[in-house]
Amino acid sequence: MNVHDIEKAEATYSGFMTALKWAVPVIALIVLFVIMLIAG
Repeated sequence: MNVHDIEKAEATYSGFMTALKWAVPVIALIVLFVIMLIAG
């Protein structure tokens, strides 16, 4: 792998981690909401 591949991989990984930071709490809230709907 050359330097450009590593830079591209780091950019992809960084974007993925940022998306994950936003997605996990949102999914948790949706799941909680659905559970409350079912239980209620």
